[in-house]
Amino acid sequence: MTSPSGPSRRTVLAAAAAAASVPLIAATPAQAAGATRSRTWDLTILGTSDTHGNVYNWDYYKDAEYDDSKHNDVGVAKLATLVNQIRAERRGKATLVLDAGDTIQGTPLATFYAKQEPITTTGATHPMANAMNVLGYDAVTLGNHEFNYGLPLLAKWISQLGFPALAANAVNVATGKPAFLPFVIKKVSVGFAAPPLRVGILGLTNPGSAIWDKANVEGKLRFDDMIATAKKYVPIMRERGADIVLISAHGGDSGTSSYGPELPIENPTALIAQQVPGIDAILFGHAHAEVAEKFVTNEQTGEQVLLTEPSKWGQRLSRMDFTLAREKGRWKITKKSAALLNTNTVAEDPKVLAAVRAQHQKTVAYVNQVVARSTVELSAAESRYKDTPILDFINHVQTEVVGQALAGTSYAALPVLSIAAPFSRTAVFPAGDVKIRDVAGLYVFDNTLEAVVLSGAEVRTYLEYSAKYFRTLAPGAPVNPETISDPAVPDYNYDVISGLEYDIDISRPVGQRITRLVLPGTDTPVADNAQFVVAVNNYRRSGGGNFPGIVKTQVYNEQQEIRQLLIDWAQARGAIDPADFYRPNWRLVREGVPVF
Repeated sequence: MTSPSGPSRRTVLAAAAAAASVPLIAATPAQAAGATRSRTWDLTILGTSDTHGNVYNWDYYKDAEYDDSKHNDVGVAKLATLVNQIRAERRGKATLVLDAGDTIQGTPLATFYAKQEPITTTGATHPMANAMNVLGYDAVTLGNHEFNYGLPLLAKWISQLGFPALAANAVNVATGKPAFLPFVIKKVSVGFAAPPLRVGILGLTNPGSAIWDKANVEGKLRFDDMIATAKKYVPIMRERGADIVLISAHGGDSGTSSYGPELPIENPTALIAQQVPGIDAILFGHAHAEVAEKFVTNEQTGEQVLLTEPSKWGQRLSRMDFTLAREKGRWKITKKSAALLNTNTVAEDPKVLAAVRAQHQKTVAYVNQVVARSTVELSAAESRYKDTPILDFINHVQTEVVGQALAGTSYAALPVLSIAAPFSRTAVFPAGDVKIRDVAGLYVFDNTLEAVVLSGAEVRTYLEYSAKYFRTLAPGAPVNPETISDPAVPDYNYDVISGLEYDIDISRPVGQRITRLVLPGTDTPVADNAQFVVAVNNYRRSGGGNFPGIVKTQVYNEQQEIRQLLIDWAQARGAIDPADFYRPNWRLVREGVPVF
């Protein structure tokens, strides 16, 4: 992985270490702690994951302290307070802190230093590097969202960290060698009159990046199977002297994938524990779930592998505790457990706040800039199950941009359709001033706009796939908007299409729900061989969500961020008026009767 000006020093060192197969980094030994009378010692591993650019306990979209229905708090500053409390409680005993990835994307704070004032050009230190360096991590694994802003920015962020960034299964296509440091071995003191404990930490990133960030990684990186990579490196780590092997993995434990079978499994963590011998514990992320403590039996050794996942955004801290004994001159784990700690029980760490305060304040000022005035309040609350103006706003802008770009080309005569998903249930454009944070709250992902050509048959198949989002409800059965969707399908994997009119019959089986698909303003069914240009985000067009037919060569791709296009459109007009873009074109029905 190289930047425009050549490889960073950290990248060169990581590649050299990987080539030598000796990725060993020794930690500063902890202060000696007295062994107990039973001659046991202990080790604590603290784990975070999916912090997604959260440092302050702040909601940039609401311009207020973060809060939700469960009164969770967020941010590295909260995590730091818990970590420091545990370090003080243990009084210098062996304590390591790991992160399982998805760090530099997810808030306007992170976006600002990737897009508005990118760290690659300004010389600024990324706010997540500032915060994490103060907390004092021992290692971080790269998540899939680390690749969102391209490899040069990722390399710059890694160079700013005071600890290693790991991703054993991310391979440099040109050299066939690891593109990042695969693992480290930390040498720590666990107590008086005991030899140092060597803790091996293997980092595994998500293979889905090959799809989700294809434009950034294609031809540069490949992402190998996480299970196979663990099988390769765990024995190497043991050979290099690791007494304990931990994995920090950016993948859930469900064994499933949101994409098709062309890539390795997206969420294989439990399978890694089951199939790869020699692993003691796994910190994992990606699924944004709370898994306090889970044991998986390794099928070869019968050993119990400890797993934990600390939710998202800094809401939880995983704590893994290990009791150790010496047997025949070797370290042995005699007991292990895990628990989750809630960050809403503590105040924010002042040192972390101070380290990021200027960047936080600059971001707050930026997102509070007014972009336009809305004639009425527009809410996304019902966008999952009703055709709403605020989602039509996205589709209108995407249609307009693609249509104008293709004017004068061979595609100019084709109708332009547009696809959008209800990313947020809470987004609102207030009547009156609409600010950048309002638009960012509607379009929370850093997607870019692309377009492909689909046939009428492909559009129908696409809509049928999207319609699996809804539960099957018989005619006359009670309808609750809060439970109308299948919880296995996230909101961002439900798409609506503008430019055609259609009905979704949720009383019918999945795959047979698009009962009406016609040209706008007519009763003329869409012909299977009809041709349409379809505006779509890069995540979906690259295969995210495994939607059928959409992974095609683009007819439009100018690498324009959709969120910024929405802001630009509003700024150029100065007004957001539903009369300019709201065209109701789809509805939920049961046997032809509208549900709402």
